[in-house]
Amino acid sequence: MISTSANEDDIPDNTQPQGFNPVKIAQVDYLGEQHTNSCTHRDLGFVGQVAGRWFAIYGDTLWCKPGVTDSSQDPEGFHGMVRDSIAECTDNALRVNFTQLNEDTPVAHPKQFVPYNEAWGESITTGFGGTSLCPVDEENSLLFFLVNQNSEGLVGAGVAQVQLRDGIPTVVKRYGDNGWWWNANSEARYGDVAAYRDENSEFIYGWGGAPTNIKDFVPGQYVYQVRVMASAAWDKSQYEYWWGRSAGWKNAPLTTFNKETAVMWGVGQGSTYYSPYYKCYFYVHFNNADISIRTAPTPEGPWAADVKVYTPTPIQGGFTYSPGIHPYLDPTGRSLTINYTNNNHIQVIKATFE
Repeated sequence: MISTSANEDDIPDNTQPQGFNPVKIAQVDYLGEQHTNSCTHRDLGFVGQVAGRWFAIYGDTLWCKPGVTDSSQDPEGFHGMVRDSIAECTDNALRVNFTQLNEDTPVAHPKQFVPYNEAWGESITTGFGGTSLCPVDEENSLLFFLVNQNSEGLVGAGVAQVQLRDGIPTVVKRYGDNGWWWNANSEARYGDVAAYRDENSEFIYGWGGAPTNIKDFVPGQYVYQVRVMASAAWDKSQYEYWWGRSAGWKNAPLTTFNKETAVMWGVGQGSTYYSPYYKCYFYVHFNNADISIRTAPTPEGPWAADVKVYTPTPIQGGFTYSPGIHPYLDPTGRSLTINYTNNNHIQVIKATFE
């Protein structure tokens, strides 16, 4: 049963900005479009680790026409796709390499990363939105994902266990009787907004949007939070849910969805990390058209107001969204390289801080 509180005026709004955001932008450089060892149009690009190696996870990955090597020269039309894909990062954020390619010639195209399971009513058309790889131990990482059955809508959010097999990141297990844990209709879509392994603790965090049966715009834009000790990542009973600043973390799944139990509102998908330069947590996201950073002393918040970083120019009037970050490129945190989606093109900027 979902409760949204009898009288919204009687409860605190924990999504409002609080505290001081220390981020000051000295310079932003547009680096260009990201290229791969294939030829595709794709979105997302959330960055995480498996066994110490960095990978980017993409959403819908549209193959360019056979023989096309430059996506800007791809003719109109549908040439094939997979619902998600994975590529290994390099020391240059403008270049990633897909780790799983098919046998198309002369240009091989990426295979699907999260496998569908027909026994669970899934097919090649089923979508799997993945938000980063969170290290569990030296061999395993946790992937949060959201199952989208298209005309049936969002079904459920879940986790998968990922390992390197012959050097290739591979989903070795999806958890839950139907391949997911949280019913999207009645529970928050944990992990769909952002996912993060905290460098300063043993916790993995996931942020997710409101249950889909909340139809009104304002309550439908609240973001909720879950966490688990990395050592217990595969045991759903060990997950804790944020019930607001007064109640804190509880083992009981969240059933009250409102501005008190939420941690943010209307932020869209983004990326979280701990800034060694500012010594606080970043949430990098789009605030309307602007790539922005908000900060907090802990992953639970409270989050300070956004600082604008950069405003991309939309390609052909398309959407800009979903920043992914590359913190490994500058361990000092003095700069942060950010990729984002611009109308199914992945573009990259580098922000340098004062």
